[in-house]
Amino acid sequence: MEKYLKKRCEQISQELDEIIAKFSKDKDFEEEPSPDSPDSIESPDSTESPDSTDSTESPDSPESPDSPDSTESPDSTDSTESPDSTDSTDSEEEEEEEKSYKDRLDSYQKETGLTEAVQTGIGQINGIPVAFGVMDFDFMGGSMGSVVGEKITRLIEYATNNFLPLIIVCASGGARMQEGSLSLMQMAKISSALFNYQKNKKLFYVSILTSPTTGGVTASFGMLGDIIIAEPNAYIAFAGKRVIEETLKITVPEGLQETEYLFEKGLFDLIVPRNLLKSVLSELFQFHDFFSLNQNSIK
Repeated sequence: MEKYLKKRCEQISQELDEIIAKFSKDKDFEEEPSPDSPDSIESPDSTESPDSTDSTESPDSPESPDSPDSTESPDSTDSTESPDSTDSTDSEEEEEEEKSYKDRLDSYQKETGLTEAVQTGIGQINGIPVAFGVMDFDFMGGSMGSVVGEKITRLIEYATNNFLPLIIVCASGGARMQEGSLSLMQMAKISSALFNYQKNKKLFYVSILTSPTTGGVTASFGMLGDIIIAEPNAYIAFAGKRVIEETLKITVPEGLQETEYLFEKGLFDLIVPRNLLKSVLSELFQFHDFFSLNQNSIK
């Protein structure tokens, strides 16, 4: 242990000497070096004043601005006195990250007025009763946690029991990482409820993808609609562009994860602007009315 500490101290000392030497060389371009100590390492600021060589003899002097204990210029940009210092912004980001999950939830609830990243309910489109689920990206990036998964699952079960068509508007960054495996479980739970809704009850589910729709939502209920509608120019993907490029060391072309390109590859049924959605959905439900929806509702 003593050998390791001794070796480590020597390494640190050598690194400091290199930094001080480099600092002294940079100063040589600004002012003439002192003729008495051109290669001085003990006093890197000696190049600023020919009289500063005396300061090295009294390192304890509080009046000496060129004390060897201070290897930085008084005008250094790293000064903690500067209000615009980048250190302050870094500390704010660290404080934000260190907030507990509960505190972050409380903060988003106050900012958005919502309790979670999805709102569910029932309503009508041109007189047709419909079960709705709408995700909100402003609430923690629309991330899917256990509460979001439970609300969507209960919405699907309600629509199944009452023979209602289902619409889910997706806008999400994926599974909520703060909840770990619990958030990943929601993908399977929602998909299982949809299987019963679509396969066993033969009911009609429309998925609407807005920007952005990514991660676990894309990998589960977002792409399970009987009809999948996407908004124009929406960002839709599983993994984000930056993650793909950093992981696979490749360049992702622009527009590769946008609606129009994905539509050409057959991932969606329709691209519909938001102002036309109501009329398009109404037509879809009226067409679906010819199938088992009315017969089931009568029973």
